[in-house]
Amino acid sequence: MNKISGDRTLLTADIPMSEFNSIAVLSIDEYISKGGYKGLSKAIRELKPADIINEVKKSGLRGRGGAGFLTGKKWEIVDSSTGDKKYVCCNASEGEPNTFKDRSLIRSNPHQLIEGIAIASYSVGANDAYIYINEKYTEEAAILEKGLIDAKGKGYLGEKILGGKFSLNIGIKKCPDKYVAGEETAMMEIIEGWSAKPRQKPPFYPASRGIHGNPTLVNNTETFSNLPHIIVKGSEWFLNIGSPKSPGTMIFTLSGDVKRPGVYELPMGTPLRKIIYECGNGLKEGMVFKAAFPGGPSNSPVADAHLDTPLDFDSLRDIGSGLGSATVIIIGDSTCIVNTVLKFSRFFMEESCGQCPSCQMGTVKLFSLIKKVEDGNGDMDDLKDIENTCTLLKNQSVYCHLLMGATLSVEGAVKNFRSEFESHINEKKCIYKSEDILATI
Repeated sequence: MNKISGDRTLLTADIPMSEFNSIAVLSIDEYISKGGYKGLSKAIRELKPADIINEVKKSGLRGRGGAGFLTGKKWEIVDSSTGDKKYVCCNASEGEPNTFKDRSLIRSNPHQLIEGIAIASYSVGANDAYIYINEKYTEEAAILEKGLIDAKGKGYLGEKILGGKFSLNIGIKKCPDKYVAGEETAMMEIIEGWSAKPRQKPPFYPASRGIHGNPTLVNNTETFSNLPHIIVKGSEWFLNIGSPKSPGTMIFTLSGDVKRPGVYELPMGTPLRKIIYECGNGLKEGMVFKAAFPGGPSNSPVADAHLDTPLDFDSLRDIGSGLGSATVIIIGDSTCIVNTVLKFSRFFMEESCGQCPSCQMGTVKLFSLIKKVEDGNGDMDDLKDIENTCTLLKNQSVYCHLLMGATLSVEGAVKNFRSEFESHINEKKCIYKSEDILATI
């Protein structure tokens, strides 16, 4: 198998947006018949926690929540940290626009996630875990609740799992429908009964000082879902999928100006062009590719010169963008870039928790400046002010990365599509369509 090929691991099929609500849930009996819970059984009966952590490290699995941090390294930190007890948290809040991959995994195969959480908990010595999910995802929460009951009934959760010494309780914690609630330390606050406001880092890194001051492992839904496969098939199998520095598959949410938006699992390193023209069936009728936000609203857009860029953490970083949570938003030639980043800017402005004055006031200023240009009332000084504001703000985040994300998409849009901003200023109007690229399900 070459380095940019591989079969699906986590999803059994593509999920077009039009079919999202009809995804069939895999029952526990169906999951077991397909080899489910063999990874947990192997972990508990045959492996020591240190062996599992080492295997995950060897696999090169990187966190699928955005930062791409090495999963095994994070586990090692939690394992070596001391506290009264340890916790594991699955972040399934998924609050960024146009992102539906975690919901897809939960709706199609909840036991894959539950098994992954159990393996991780055993590995780092945690007897309590949480699945942290957006309060508006009521169907997904119900699927998980049933899954947890069924898993406990089969002996895969609860006291003395599979007759061994390891016990684990997994609870579901619903969080506010707020973007900032997905930040890992804001998650700690919610679990402890407080409001969704991030903590300052340092010193409050969850791996060493998380829930109630105890070491807490935080990974997202997709990261946990990879674990049963790695434990059963081995790190070498995983390393043969994807790209050398980003092995495995990634679940991409494709949306915007494509004919077939949906959720697609592809090997890491798959070119941007492939997901647009093979998965998405190309641009909407009459449209030509203009731009892509390969990492969603919190990363810089790229132009057609980068259509063959591999979709992985390092390749996108090298061209000044980022993979984020693999939310790929495609912009056609008749859709307005200025209006697109205006929508993103409004989102970040409305989602700021207000804890940091630089974020609260900075996002308002950015939105106001972009709106002025979009409305045809801007001038070149406003464009310069947008650039200066982005430069000033992007390193001002004290508690979280919301402000950084809010500036990167705007800064990249001005840099890579400056002529479009200048057109709004010179023509005193927007000459493009204002397509609604913010997808909902």
